Amino acid sequence: MTTRPKPLSGLKILDFTRVLAGPYSTALMADLGADVIKVEGAEGDEYRRVGPFREGESALFQTANRGKRSIVLDLKNPDDHQVALALADRADVVVENFRPGVMARLGLGPDVLTARNPRLIYASISGFGQSGPNAERPAYDIIVQAMSGLMALTGTTDGPPTMVGEAVADVAGGLFAAWGIMAALYERESTGKGRVIDVALYDALASMMPTAAARVLISGQDPVRTGNRHPLSAPFGVYQAGNGHFAVAVLNDRLFARFCETIGRPELATRPEFASDATRRVNEPALAAAIEGWAAAHTAESAVATLAAAGIPAAALSSAREAWTSEQSVARGLTSPVTHPLLGPIDVPEQPVHFAGSPRGGRRAAPGLDEHGAQIRAEMAQ
Repeated sequence: MTTRPKPLSGLKILDFTRVLAGPYSTALMADLGADVIKVEGAEGDEYRRVGPFREGESALFQTANRGKRSIVLDLKNPDDHQVALALADRADVVVENFRPGVMARLGLGPDVLTARNPRLIYASISGFGQSGPNAERPAYDIIVQAMSGLMALTGTTDGPPTMVGEAVADVAGGLFAAWGIMAALYERESTGKGRVIDVALYDALASMMPTAAARVLISGQDPVRTGNRHPLSAPFGVYQAGNGHFAVAVLNDRLFARFCETIGRPELATRPEFASDATRRVNEPALAAAIEGWAAAHTAESAVATLAAAGIPAAALSSAREAWTSEQSVARGLTSPVTHPLLGPIDVPEQPVHFAGSPRGGRRAAPGLDEHGAQIRAEMAQ
């Protein structure tokens, strides 16, 4: 297959973001070949000081800022402010995740930058967006999880609400920011004009809960926690085996009949209380007892092997380490190596979409603070 440049090769992104949502967004685009210039203050991105650490380098910073270049600018200093303006004049995209109004007060708001560069795409990422009663509220991932309804839906039925074990609000915001930027770039091809984009973590996370939205907006329900069981379908959840847990997903009557045959309980498929997906969910406790009665004699792995052989979607639970180092993850290239001046060769995540003809990898490590400052300033003089 003919090798082709990465899809965003030649794209210039000026990145004023820090911590996670914004840096995650621009890292995805750096993975695709964009030249991302990360603007930092004298102390650098806060994530440089958040662990875990190796050789004094933050692992979180390495993963969220892979493939970028760093320049230190004091945006309140007139000379550095002029450098920022000049960089924005040459950029295709500006991304920032300060609180609403901060960039405008610095003289770098969308009105100023798009007037100077009408083709510029200007994306702002914040907790609650540039408008609305909560626009000025500070937000971190846990705050957005709490306010979006996600935390209220996570945890056991009789237990407390639980935060999801990853920064899903930040990731959602970063992902939708990249998505919006791509749409604006496509539009610019026909109009020649840029676009101002407003992305809120709250909005992004809410949009990633379609099951809850359907129940609230159309069915008029107020969903509650269902633990490790699907709120609408059964058997669709996590069950106990002899040595651990396994997940099963059965979503139609035909598959349910095959599932019952496989666990040696074919009569379950003919019982009225299990006649439909809806009734199976209502009577899920009895169904769970039958499943776990069968699984008690199996390890999680052998139960999954038996179900998988019959075409039943099932999986044993993996730890994060097991998942990232699995044969599937390696085969799909979910990570690729970079070389860091202190850490040496390390593996960092890569965006998950495969583009035919564009090899994965080939990126630089996350930059040291102001590592590329002189280089970027020299480019500005050309």
